[in-house]
Amino acid sequence: MDFILVAGLWLDGSAWDAVVPHLHAHGHRPVPVWLPGQGAAPRAATLADQHAAVLAAVDAAAGEVVVVGHSAACTLAWMAADARPEKVARVVMIGGFPSGDGDAYADFFEPADGVMPFPGWGPFEGPDSADLDEEQRRWIADAAIPVPEAVTKGVVRLHDERRFGVPVTLICPEFSPEQAREWIEGGELPELAKATQVDCLDIDSGHWPMFTRPADLADLLVKAAAGGAPSVQGAP
Repeated sequence: MDFILVAGLWLDGSAWDAVVPHLHAHGHRPVPVWLPGQGAAPRAATLADQHAAVLAAVDAAAGEVVVVGHSAACTLAWMAADARPEKVARVVMIGGFPSGDGDAYADFFEPADGVMPFPGWGPFEGPDSADLDEEQRRWIADAAIPVPEAVTKGVVRLHDERRFGVPVTLICPEFSPEQAREWIEGGELPELAKATQVDCLDIDSGHWPMFTRPADLADLLVKAAAGGAPSVQGAP
């Protein structure tokens, strides 16, 4: 199985470096996606460009794929399921949830000079970053790539209701499966409330398990692909 790996804000494809060998060891093909805007001329990239890059990775696979989104990129993974419901066998969302049609992609912090820079660790103090040591914090902050404003303020567009039939697995790091269930059942996550199958797997980590628990994360990705997760809920 091909795993299309899409990292969240301020990260590039190298965020998966420690996870990739473990997926290989399980006999799978990991495909980290390097999104437009994660290198030269970041201001030129748009949300449509990033969506196209994820779809290109999906289309390049020989068979069905598992699309893995981390944090804000859970929306990119869901957009891939919307655009390729016949090709995406499962969407895995790590530490995040999909935005709905018409929502801004990730308009979380004030942009400066056309980009949204990493805001420092202040907004992430607590469960998000509790398992990161000082060296990891420095490395992530130093490597953080400002996200183009045209990406963060890009409008999410979803078109095909067949996306709701694509199985979803939530990997829950800084929040619990029980909290995720409450948010879905309480109407806070409308896209997931309409999904036919939403499974849930717990990982005792902060928001960035690809850095702190890469082997365990890979194991959970493989388990998710095999359907080995307890169901959270299903749409009527």
